[in-house]
Amino acid sequence: MPNESTTKLGFVCVQNAGRSQMSTAFAEREREERDLEGEVEILTGGTRPAETVHEEVVTVMGELDVDLSDRTPREVSTAELESCDIVATMGCSTLELDADDVDVRDWALADPDGQSLDQVREIRDTIERRVEELFDEVEPRIAQQR
Repeated sequence: MPNESTTKLGFVCVQNAGRSQMSTAFAEREREERDLEGEVEILTGGTRPAETVHEEVVTVMGELDVDLSDRTPREVSTAELESCDIVATMGCSTLELDADDVDVRDWALADPDGQSLDQVREIRDTIERRVEELFDEVEPRIAQQR
């Protein structure tokens, strides 16, 4: 169960090398900019993680001064995901969680792996907008818990 005083957000895709890494980076930025460091926990992972973050993802995130070059994709467990309040999947998940209190949302995003930089930029910009909208949604709930 998530801690009552924190909101836990999960970002998951198969390889944890593109979409979920971008989502996590944007969520970390939003958490910092909104001064929610002690109130929002961020989890990311993949069901079959890659060795490294996709190079084209590192490139387009670098254009926004976000360095993903030192990130390592990791496997995420069902137990970890079931501890989240909200889990965003990236359009590639067959994720089935038993926890009734986890809000699972499929963002249905194209896989950036092997795409042109322009296509990856479009995916990145969509992710940035969705993460901002997610924080717009959860921030008032967090304020009510204070």
